[in-house]
Amino acid sequence: MKSITFRGAAGIGALLGATALVAVSVLPAHAADPSLDATKAVQQNFTPVPDFSGLVKQIMPAVVSVDVKLKIDNTSDNDSDDNQAQNGLPPGFPQIPGFPPGFPFGFGQPQQPQAVEAKGSGFIINANGTIVTNNHVVKGAKTVTVTLADGDNFPAKIIGTDPKTDLAVLKIDAGKPLPFVELGDSKDVQVGQWVIAMGNPFGLGNTVTAGIVSALGRDIGDGPYDRFIQTDAPINEGNSGGPLLNQKGQVIGVNTAILSPTGGSVGIGFAITSDMVKRVVTQLIAHGKVTRGFLGVSAQMISPQMAQALKLPGANANKDGALIAAVAPNSPAAKAGLKPGDVITAVNGQTVKTPGDLAADIADIDPSSKADITYLQDGAKKDVSVAVAEMPNNPDASFQEGSQGGNSQQSTSHGALGLTLAPLTTDLRNQLNLPQDATGAVIVDVKPNSLADQAGLQQGDLLVGVGPTNITSPDEAVAAIEAARKSGAGAVALRIVRQGQALFVGIGLSGNNAGGN
Repeated sequence: MKSITFRGAAGIGALLGATALVAVSVLPAHAADPSLDATKAVQQNFTPVPDFSGLVKQIMPAVVSVDVKLKIDNTSDNDSDDNQAQNGLPPGFPQIPGFPPGFPFGFGQPQQPQAVEAKGSGFIINANGTIVTNNHVVKGAKTVTVTLADGDNFPAKIIGTDPKTDLAVLKIDAGKPLPFVELGDSKDVQVGQWVIAMGNPFGLGNTVTAGIVSALGRDIGDGPYDRFIQTDAPINEGNSGGPLLNQKGQVIGVNTAILSPTGGSVGIGFAITSDMVKRVVTQLIAHGKVTRGFLGVSAQMISPQMAQALKLPGANANKDGALIAAVAPNSPAAKAGLKPGDVITAVNGQTVKTPGDLAADIADIDPSSKADITYLQDGAKKDVSVAVAEMPNNPDASFQEGSQGGNSQQSTSHGALGLTLAPLTTDLRNQLNLPQDATGAVIVDVKPNSLADQAGLQQGDLLVGVGPTNITSPDEAVAAIEAARKSGAGAVALRIVRQGQALFVGIGLSGNNAGGN
């Protein structure tokens, strides 16, 4: 393509004159270039960026700043900057042995711990002054003060907190009805729709940012019930607890976390869904705590090797259900006949794709209510109705892996896999901090680059099962693995306990099938 540069008005006039003299016929550009027709169609259907000013004016009075006073924990190391400041020294200055604190600068005696202030955001959900914010905003608070958009501030009482979802409920008495916002339905949120974030970033109250929903159902490892809305609306420190709103002015999320290598917004923020907020906040207001359902299973993702070893159907193993790694004794799951190696695929008709789906679905069920569970056991689809219990304060303590049985007295190796197993003696049980009734075979050595090593097995793992078969000794473990190999299985599922957590590890029985979770 040639580039033509016009130098001054005279040049332009000459060009236009020459065009007229040769009587060139001028046709509409889109007739010669059909691609411009498509451009015109896009322009006709284009929706301008919305104006949020009216919505902001309506919603802003219900968005608040949350100021929290904390107490400094005077337990830092002697060499830390905080401790130096308390000793009267500016950060980075050494203390001179044998001289008073602060010498020779004269900074005086050690200072007493002082209250410090943290800032967050929140929003009012009823005219009586009930406010939603994040648990991490008010965690460890000595006092909490809420400042309204008009500058009025009031002391706030913490009604209840829920660390597992990072939500908290506050209450203020303003002596008058207050403006409030409506909680919308986050299940209706779509990727790509416009959203608005409001709050108190960096202490700058009454701040509004806008963006779109980037993704749904994000699990960032922040808690057991992560199903965050991801947004590129700028969220920064101090935005925590503030609302994420749709274009109707409804709260669809609570701004909670950001992914940031710099400490500021890089366009990846996360908000707790409003549907979860409704359930949690209702219970916090009524009872000051959250009661959740408890099935009594520990679940994990399904790797391709695990799917092969357990003979599971489906092309996408990582999204085909939650694999039960352990069942708590006397739990609802145990009473219903669920076993390690089963795969739960649905709860009350809702598809379960991951362990996170299972955890959230069961937690939402009221204790003593029934849950209809669909699962795969030995490759067969089954259904069972389970009476869900109330989740205990420490659900992990409910799991005791293993069964009673005798132990072999000698170590046993499985050369093909690269494993060396030993009986679970009293000394090993104490070293591994295992319960007294635990049994199995201890992995005491893993050969580098072996199939076991490639699968992720580690020294100190307790092998308690091969597939659905419980193991009480090294000999039983080797026999079960050999039986699986002779049956023609390409992989075998080993059930282990590692640092108190039960899980399956899929291990290939040939070099081509080696792998792990």
